[in-house]
Amino acid sequence: MSQQSVGSILTCGRCRALGRCRPRCSVQVSRPRRYERLDATALARVRETYTNWDIIGATSKTRDVLSTVPSLRARNESLVMSNRWVVLTLLFLIRTAMAFQFGTVGALGPIVGQTFQVDAVGVGLLVGLYLAPGLIFALPGGAIGRYLGDKRAVLTGLTLMTLGGLISAFGTTWEEQLVGRVLAGGGGVVLNVLMSKMVTDWFDGREIATAMALFVNSWPAGIGIALLVQPHAANSGGVTGAFALTAVFAAIGFASLLLLYRQPKVTTGPAGGLLYGKTLACILLAGGMWGLFNASFAMIFAFGPILLTGRGWEIASASSATSIAVWLSALSVPIGGIVADWSKRPNLVIVIGLVFTALAMAALPRASSMLSALVVAGLISGLPVGAIMALPARVLAPPNRALGMGLFFTVFYVFVFLGPPIAGALIDKTGWDGAAMDFGAFMLIIAAILLWVFERLAVSVESDEQS
Repeated sequence: MSQQSVGSILTCGRCRALGRCRPRCSVQVSRPRRYERLDATALARVRETYTNWDIIGATSKTRDVLSTVPSLRARNESLVMSNRWVVLTLLFLIRTAMAFQFGTVGALGPIVGQTFQVDAVGVGLLVGLYLAPGLIFALPGGAIGRYLGDKRAVLTGLTLMTLGGLISAFGTTWEEQLVGRVLAGGGGVVLNVLMSKMVTDWFDGREIATAMALFVNSWPAGIGIALLVQPHAANSGGVTGAFALTAVFAAIGFASLLLLYRQPKVTTGPAGGLLYGKTLACILLAGGMWGLFNASFAMIFAFGPILLTGRGWEIASASSATSIAVWLSALSVPIGGIVADWSKRPNLVIVIGLVFTALAMAALPRASSMLSALVVAGLISGLPVGAIMALPARVLAPPNRALGMGLFFTVFYVFVFLGPPIAGALIDKTGWDGAAMDFGAFMLIIAAILLWVFERLAVSVESDEQS
């Protein structure tokens, strides 16, 4: 058997301790400090065993021997990216940039309407167009990621977001705004579908519910930042400056992902099968619930500033007040997930969240203190998020999970694309800015009804699987 001379000392790639990890190191493995000789069998064992360990003080021959061991090259990689919570933070911030770009039009609704001479329907169309590419690309999103690789596909999406933001920033016609919005939205779809999978890869079997709840919060966080920042950016640099800022954030996300992100060591399973019957119906219903909920929530940040400016508020103050509901919603999302898991009654949490949010939205245009109504809506609206996102897992087996989630997001995109333009049309037809909030409340009640149908079908699917 071939022999290889090895005179190196092995050290932990995380805490840099020799032989044995430091007390607080998460690796916590004791390793022999020195190897004099390794035969082929021992070398194979090193390749398999020595995860997160690096080599110091080795001869050039030793480095050549062990350079084929990917897990022993930690010193040449980002050690920070070995921590899944740091990875989650990176992905959270990148998706926040996407939500910031999406929420910009709603935050600048009155300014966009005046600049390009469009009514509420046009503003609603511009909001919805960002999500329109999801109607086409959400379903094959998983296949795109498998073909290009998750990291490369997301980098492509961030490139599209940057280009779309630049077109919107420097375009002078309404048609150019539409093109820029669709292009940026196409990149956003790739992020929305594949980054959820990336979080799952890193947290599979380890705090996955908590990780997904935190990751989903990047959406209201980005929208809330847009509501706070973009009116001031538009006052300083006009619409051009505000839209250019979205391109800058997307470019920063591109650089961060390119330089810092590392793929986790996961095994990719075989392609799944098709969906039929009750399982297919359950996924359509769950996607409908998620789409109706998000389309309803879009009424707050897309038309809330218009509603407040109609009462004499300044655009910056109106956007800041609207952002209160968005930020409070972000805070209530993890609370709702914890309550749903603790009580073991997620459906009750969903119903309470949907019904009381509908009441708050209906009260918003009629309340003497709209700020109070926004606070109540924000505190309640985040409660059902985690439980709704967990619904597909009840009926999807691992082989068809990728297809099922693609279909779930496709239905979601249908509703969030159609919701804002319909609300804008209702405002123009009725002449009342509060019509959008009533429409949002109506969608939440429909979502609660869909939950009742889903539950009946899901129980049947679960009983069929057990029999």
